[in-house]
Amino acid sequence: MNYISLVLGIVYVTTLSTQQNHSSDQSSRILKEFKSYEINGFQQSNSLGQHSQSHLMNPKSDSLHAAIHELIARTQGTIGIAYINLQDPSDTLFINADEMFHAASTMKTPVLIEAYKQAAAGGLSIKDSMLVHNSFTSIADGSSFSVDVDRDSGKEMHARIGEYVPIRDILYDMTINSGNLSTNLIIDKVDAKKVTQTMRDLGASKIEVLRGVEDMKAFDAGLSNRTTARDLAIIFQHIANGTAVSQEASNDMIDILLDQQFKEMIPAKLPKSVKVAHKTGWITGVVHDSGIVILEDGRQYVLVILSKNLEENNLGTEIGADISKLIFEWFSSGQM
Repeated sequence: MNYISLVLGIVYVTTLSTQQNHSSDQSSRILKEFKSYEINGFQQSNSLGQHSQSHLMNPKSDSLHAAIHELIARTQGTIGIAYINLQDPSDTLFINADEMFHAASTMKTPVLIEAYKQAAAGGLSIKDSMLVHNSFTSIADGSSFSVDVDRDSGKEMHARIGEYVPIRDILYDMTINSGNLSTNLIIDKVDAKKVTQTMRDLGASKIEVLRGVEDMKAFDAGLSNRTTARDLAIIFQHIANGTAVSQEASNDMIDILLDQQFKEMIPAKLPKSVKVAHKTGWITGVVHDSGIVILEDGRQYVLVILSKNLEENNLGTEIGADISKLIFEWFSSGQM
């Protein structure tokens, strides 16, 4: 019995055995999730960033949605999902795809794209070097702040303060180690407003990249980077298709994303032969993963899983890994 069959069996048995015993809170939560499924779940993309609602009368698709919603019901938090089949972009799955989430470190993918865009336009060279420093300006009040090395997963860059480091090395650390110092250096270089404008140009209408990382005065003022699952899916679709900047830029960005060091969600329960070019993100109560899943036979799909208001981050990570495995088994079986 494969994983999806097991989960669907659990869904069916659990529904029969506990139907009379669910609390009103549990019933309300499941009803809320299934309302989201009615609104967002059955949508098919006509083109990048455009979609129409279409109720797919497909019992197999219904079963996948039911299995995913059973997983979502394990948390009081909110889960957003966007899936796009890159061989057939009309084949999609969206659940809470337009819900706004704190972007956490998923905003580093838009920053990566902007750096390559400016390089293509001649504004900078990825091969150039820049001075590593640790003094940044808050967007809230213009005061100075720095990145705490103890809170930064990209610690090696702190050891290079005062040195000139190739921009590609800084982009690499920003992406695979989720380095916060590296992120702030690149944002200073490319300008957060330009990052957001590039997202609009690509059809991602809600992503907001306002600032770098650890600008606590901005955070306290409610000025945070935000995204939706749909928007992240759109930009990863562009990366996969070579249209984010150019095919050459996409190839290099994918090479970087494939070296991601944090693999607890989308890749966690997939076969070792499957490659995932992805970017994660997390803060308290929030865990995200977003990227391109590449099968051994060359087929690919985009998957974004976002979460917020989690009781425990580990629970959100586990749910995300289970959702990823469900979608992979569904996709690889050719049923989507």
